[in-house]
Amino acid sequence: MPNMPSRVELCPLTLADQEEFCSLVRASAELHAPWMQLPATAAEFQEWMRRFDDGTSQGFVIRVQETGAAAGMVNINSIIRGRYQGASLGYAAFAPSAGRGYMAEGLTVTLRHAFDDLRLHRLEANIQPANKASLALIQRLGFRYEGLSPAYLYIDGAWRDHERWSITAPSPWTPHSSLPEV
Repeated sequence: MPNMPSRVELCPLTLADQEEFCSLVRASAELHAPWMQLPATAAEFQEWMRRFDDGTSQGFVIRVQETGAAAGMVNINSIIRGRYQGASLGYAAFAPSAGRGYMAEGLTVTLRHAFDDLRLHRLEANIQPANKASLALIQRLGFRYEGLSPAYLYIDGAWRDHERWSITAPSPWTPHSSLPEV
């Protein structure tokens, strides 16, 4: 079955996205807490954007093609080359667009970018065990459970346990044809 055209596009995150991004983060505070903390002010956003300066991380906005609205964000973090060829994935939906399947499509596009364009072999997603929506999403995309990492990340004032999930390309540097249809 051929891929259906995606309703979303992956757009590099830039400083020009600051006002829209921060506004959507504030509007999505209940959706994101206590799972993650994203920049909600101009100063936080500008500091946060520095993580992309050295090329070891990439940030994107998932935009609805029909309207241009930002449906969510995704980062490919801590890209390691050499024998590993892997990175970690961070993502969040924005409340106004949540529940419409845009994140599944956006993450599918992200996986294709990571495996086909960046030629990564492995992506890892670390998710708090009680974040059922995120766990369901990552499982639908074909990630496999690898274990629990106790006190893994400091979020919302505490060290939080995370489940570790990963997906690998079927063979090094080949298109990832087993990704779900969009």
